Formats: sequence, structure tokens, C-alpha cells
Amino acid sequence: MPIAVFRHRVLTRPWLALLLAVALAGAVRAQDAPQPAAAPADAPAQEAPVPAPGETRALDSEVQDLKKEVVDLNKDLFILEEELLFPANTQVAVFVSMDVGEFFALDSLQIKLDDKEVSNYLYTPREAEALLKGGVQRVYVGNLKTGPHELVAFFAGKGPNARDYRRGATLKFEKSVGAKYLELRISDRQRKAQPEFEIKDWE
Repeated sequence: MPIAVFRHRVLTRPWLALLLAVALAGAVRAQDAPQPAAAPADAPAQEAPVPAPGETRALDSEVQDLKKEVVDLNKDLFILEEELLFPANTQVAVFVSMDVGEFFALDSLQIKLDDKEVSNYLYTPREAEALLKGGVQRVYVGNLKTGPHELVAFFAGKGPNARDYRRGATLKFEKSVGAKYLELRISDRQRKAQPEFEIKDWE
């Protein structure tokens, strides 16, 4: 995870920030704790005690349990953050899906809402392959007030005969109270041997 993204998530998640603060405070207290007096130079060296195999397994188990708890907490905080940032009454989410992909290979996608660019996404070969295998990507989530709106999407990639291909799709929709879900669907038009781009409103 990039450092900037990690810092952003920590700063926008008060519970996680509190958890990290407690951990750091414990580390500081451990550093400030009095250290045992050094043994005299002529004192015989003492070997560090070797933990028993049972103790090692127990410690490993505790570490794994702690890691799982941290992962679960991070998931819960991520869901809570999304609910706070994008309430259901104003939320709008845009998804991307592909069907077959014989006549088009997706390279990039640009999305505009009400003439304002909200997403400009470049696809890696692995991500494009995942879409071809039936994956669905949430490419944008944001907030919209109720009323009429317009979504414009521009698709760029390789079309028939591996030529550069760029097409657009437009949808005017009404945002009511409640979440709005829109799907950018790329499919093959077999009769014309051309890709087809459409925007579906999941009311």
C-alpha cells in the first residue's frame, strides 16, 4: 500500500488512529522502563534461556490471532468510513463490466458527471483480463444531490484489427433519495463485428 494512501486511511479512521496511539504509548513506556544493571566485567556470561517448543507454538498462535483481529478491524473501519463518507441517501456508484471482449481490449476509462471529471482510470493487463473473466469493477463512488444528472463515459483501447479505438456513452438519469447504481457495460456486437458501449441504470 502506498504510504500516502496509508496515511490518508489512518487520518480518516479515528478508531484506527486511537489503536495506533495506544500501541505507540506502550512502546514508549517499554523504552522508558528501567534497564537491568549491567553485570560486572569479570562475571561469567549467562546464556539466554531458550523457550520450549510449546511456548514457541503458543506465541506464534497468539501472533496469528492478533494479525487476524487487526485485519478484521481494518475491514470494519473501511466499511464504517464508506458509510460516513457516502451515505445511502446521496451515494452514486459506477461499475464496469465486459462481455466476451473479442472486438475490444480496454486500456483506459474516463468518467464525467455533470461535465466534471470524476475518474480517469488506466488498466493493467491483469485488470483487463479479470474483467474479461467476468469480474465487475467499482470504478467510482461519490455523492449526488437529488435531481437530474448526466453521466458521460469515454472508453479507449484496441478495437478490431488491433487499431486504436475510442468511443463514448452518455446517460441522463434522475437521482432520487437512496443509493444509485450505474453500470458501464462493454459487449461485442457480433453482426457488425464491433464493440458496443452502454450505460445501464440499476434502479
